[in-house]
Amino acid sequence: MESEAGKTLSQTISDCLAEEIVLRRLKPGERMDEQSIATRFGVSRSPVRDALRQLASTKLVEYLPRRGFSVAAVKSSDLDGLFEVSGEIEALCAKLCALRAAPSERKRIEFVHRQASHAVSEGDAKAYAALNEEFHALIYAGARNKTLQELALSLRQRLAPFRSRGFFVSENRMQHSHGEHDALVVALLAHDGAAAAQAMHNHAANSAMNVLQHFDADTHGSASGAAA
Repeated sequence: MESEAGKTLSQTISDCLAEEIVLRRLKPGERMDEQSIATRFGVSRSPVRDALRQLASTKLVEYLPRRGFSVAAVKSSDLDGLFEVSGEIEALCAKLCALRAAPSERKRIEFVHRQASHAVSEGDAKAYAALNEEFHALIYAGARNKTLQELALSLRQRLAPFRSRGFFVSENRMQHSHGEHDALVVALLAHDGAAAAQAMHNHAANSAMNVLQHFDADTHGSASGAAA
């Protein structure tokens, strides 16, 4: 297995496993055997062990002495809280970015947004997911507040598995996400802090709803299956 551009081998493995966990391809309680995963990806156990430790830090995987790693149960209530905090932080970043960003930063945001438009027209969820991350990172940087930027990036990293390309292909989320970015870009270019904050707040709320609906549907589906 080759690592993706700009990523270590362990990060690439971590991202693949994270997407499978959040999309429920790997079920809660399922053991994460290092050797089996290493064989699957065609690598040694060392990057697999590092990947599992990374996943443990995001609470997607848990480690128990003498039992090793296993898929953790992700609670929708915990996700709701994370998305709520992240949404408020991102809204503040958008407000400050609208007021403080340099002309060159605004142009870069607009350029990335245009690239994302092309990804949407091509139906390229992988490219859109990458551009989406760059778009948000540019807004954090444009806020011109290092502490706020670090906090926003930390929360986004914690929620990164739930913004994988898998979530952009359900219910036209990619198209809706890009449309929400439209309103955000208009506000940023107009130096309208209040409108930018509101646009980001709405965008964050819709992103959270997209993910939480997936988890609720999965939970209810599992319950119905058990009852049957």
